[in-house]
Amino acid sequence: MNFLLRSIAAVAMLLVAPMSAIAAPPALPGDSVYQVEASVVDQDGRAYAWQALRGRPQVVTMFYAHCHLMCPLIIASGKSLQGSLDPRQREELGFVSITLDPARDTPAALLEVAQMHRLDDHWRLLRPGDADVRTLAAALGVRYRAQPDGTFNHTSVLILLDRDGRIVARSEVTDLTPDPRFVATVREYLTGASAPGSN
Repeated sequence: MNFLLRSIAAVAMLLVAPMSAIAAPPALPGDSVYQVEASVVDQDGRAYAWQALRGRPQVVTMFYAHCHLMCPLIIASGKSLQGSLDPRQREELGFVSITLDPARDTPAALLEVAQMHRLDDHWRLLRPGDADVRTLAAALGVRYRAQPDGTFNHTSVLILLDRDGRIVARSEVTDLTPDPRFVATVREYLTGASAPGSN
């Protein structure tokens, strides 16, 4: 009887082990920005972990809602990039704008920005916790400084992340349209990323 019970237990362990291996996601690469442990809230008030963005290529930037010069330009440049992609590429790519000003940029304020710029459901405007803004900015290579009048000096950049949060390319935003070389890199990456056997 003991032998029978041991045999059943051994078979059960063999069946459960592969299922556990399938359920556990692979470890993040060491250079992934998703190594940062941060909580975020989007423009619809949904809260989740920063790492939840893993699994889809993303174009990421940082901004703040009360900016009236560079931040609208950053969003316009991202929309121009989105519009230059073919339908399959547009479906595959996400866009993430992280606020530098979580004290004022509530989900309602972020939603107002999304509506003003007519951003579709591929865009997430995220509000991290106060303590996480600097950590995320450092991981993304975005420099910023708060000014006495409530504005921010900050890097204006679009950053392409792969599915695991590694930085593939970055481009300074200087115009309503993104750098053509960055657009070409995004297209090339999306084409390669969707090929059989690619990451």
